[in-house]
Amino acid sequence: MYRLLLCFRYLRTRYIALASIISVTLGVATLIVVNSVMAGFSAEMHERLHGLASDIVIECHASGGMPDPDAHLDEINRIVGDQIAGSSVSVHVPSMLGIDFNGQLITHHVNLVGIDAETYDNVSHFGRYLLHPDNKESVTFDLREDGYEESREGFPHSGWKYRRDHARMEKAWEAERKRIAELSREAARLASGKPQKDSPEMVESDGPTIGFGGPTLGTVVPEGIREEGAGDSPVYFDAETDQYPGIILGIATCSNKSRDAEGNVRDHYYCRPGDDVRLMFPNASDKPKVVNQKFTVVDLYESGMSEYDSTFAFVRLDQLQDFRGMIDPISGTTSVTTIQLKLIEGADLNAVRDALRQRFPPDTYAYSIQTWRDMQGPLLAAVRLETTILNILLFLIIAVAGFGILATFFMIVVEKTRDIGTLKALGASGSGVMSIFLSYGLLLGIVGSGVGLIGGIAFVHNINDIASVIEKITGQEVFDPTVYYFTEIPTILNPFTLAWVMAGAIAIATTASVLPAIRAARMHPVAALRFE
Repeated sequence: MYRLLLCFRYLRTRYIALASIISVTLGVATLIVVNSVMAGFSAEMHERLHGLASDIVIECHASGGMPDPDAHLDEINRIVGDQIAGSSVSVHVPSMLGIDFNGQLITHHVNLVGIDAETYDNVSHFGRYLLHPDNKESVTFDLREDGYEESREGFPHSGWKYRRDHARMEKAWEAERKRIAELSREAARLASGKPQKDSPEMVESDGPTIGFGGPTLGTVVPEGIREEGAGDSPVYFDAETDQYPGIILGIATCSNKSRDAEGNVRDHYYCRPGDDVRLMFPNASDKPKVVNQKFTVVDLYESGMSEYDSTFAFVRLDQLQDFRGMIDPISGTTSVTTIQLKLIEGADLNAVRDALRQRFPPDTYAYSIQTWRDMQGPLLAAVRLETTILNILLFLIIAVAGFGILATFFMIVVEKTRDIGTLKALGASGSGVMSIFLSYGLLLGIVGSGVGLIGGIAFVHNINDIASVIEKITGQEVFDPTVYYFTEIPTILNPFTLAWVMAGAIAIATTASVLPAIRAARMHPVAALRFE
């Protein structure tokens, strides 16, 4: 009983013990916060990377793509069909996106992906990252009437209603420009004294165009939407009632962020659903030529990972195949560049990958067969390495606290030498004296790690609010989503991690008290009582 009484007395009366507790508390809290953030970061990254890429991806590097994907899927099902839960094919091609923004041409390099809307959601989480609520449930490349602003605060009015209003305004501007041009021509004719012609020529408009020098809205176009059976004859395109082939843009390809005077982050959009954009991409022939095609934005894609949101654009698979010449005009056989496979729960990704590689060896086929982990291997390995290094460095902080406890206890042993001699003279055993200091170290570890546990959990639960306060005080952005992929700091509190952090801190504090405890236990009572 006297051992516990002495431990609690030293703990209450010695301020140097408080310094040891604080050092352990800070080390434990820091470890909990860092591990929670890294666990959240890793889990979110795994979820989003896996959601953006299917379990197995087969890519063809030939310019013409992979012919007859149905035959390939039949062969894949023959080899590993019992492991497959879903499949989809797509076409990937590098493209240049052009957006007409207030008369200025904004260009952006994008990875244009042609997808089958009915099957693509079976192998990825594509739908959940779209803006329009109905597209989250059922993806379509047709422009919807409205409702885009419901999912995103401050998003501008979009959809068919916006497109019709914008087209009417464009027509009014075009008519006014033509009227002014006619008046200018008439004034010039009167000034020159030339007679008026019976059939005046139509005046070409010098107004702004959409895309890379494309035609204005509501004019005759030589390419774009054509009626069934129209052949190569141009048709009249009316933006009030017609749309070009639909495209879904990554939200960062057509927007940017800035801070207002109050420090709030605001989004600025160069285009929105209902606007027309132009893309330039190579066709699939042996001698590639540039395809220049207009599209109508029908939705925006926001995965939360800036690398994807700033580089991807999606269109209908059959339309992209048609534009690139990936449909055989005689047999009707199509070609694709990518096959994506979703495996059943618990399937061995590496075993399926190896089986497919054996059937489609790289020596014979220009195919790359990878799991989603293979594709993101360097990034995932970097996260694991960073977590390991941070844990080592932060445990060194607790180890420093342990050396502080060691020095403190040696001071206590020297200071309390006569008291130790008195205890031994009264009959206390060496193990009893030793247990006093070991219990003291254990108590310091328990109190320090307990307070650190509470502080660390509280910090994790309020980490985004704390980051906002720091940003307002310093004026610097603590968590930049363009660097860290996410719009807010992700955290996960793992009970196992909490347990081993606390156990490690208590073990270090207890171990630091062993040497002073041994020295106290070995003291001779007579020599201790004579100590000056």
